[in-house]
Amino acid sequence: MPDPQTALARRGAAFTFDAAAFLKLVESLRKPLAPETKTIYAPSFDHAVKDPVENAIPIKATARIIIFEGNYLSLGDGDWKQAANLMDELWFVQVDFKTAKRRLAARHVKAGIAKDLPEGEKRADENDLVNGKGIVDKMLPVQEIIESFEDANWAPGDC
Repeated sequence: MPDPQTALARRGAAFTFDAAAFLKLVESLRKPLAPETKTIYAPSFDHAVKDPVENAIPIKATARIIIFEGNYLSLGDGDWKQAANLMDELWFVQVDFKTAKRRLAARHVKAGIAKDLPEGEKRADENDLVNGKGIVDKMLPVQEIIESFEDANWAPGDC
């Protein structure tokens, strides 16, 4: 990255991802199947080391349904937009920013990114919610919106 300090501070922002590589992956998965089609490998993310892992997810040529999950899949900007245009459907999980902030702060503490909830909230305010607003502001039309809400029956035991 040209400015590693900013990239670290804004980790998770759209510009910290290799959107061109993601577009290339989606393009390769959209190619018609042929007898010589090989397994394609996608990256994953290792939360323990907080970095991507190249070629971690094998996608066999026999795969007929592929589901991508990620913050920027409906972002109407640059390579993200081009990749989205290659997808059959876009779904968006919507959550209010107050709930998102609370969840993010707790996740940051649990992951060791923040020492306590106030520090986790600060990180959420200065980074994650900024990223979320950018997504919402430039979101492409989607086929489905799934509302995320609190349900005690689904709450993990350690929250």
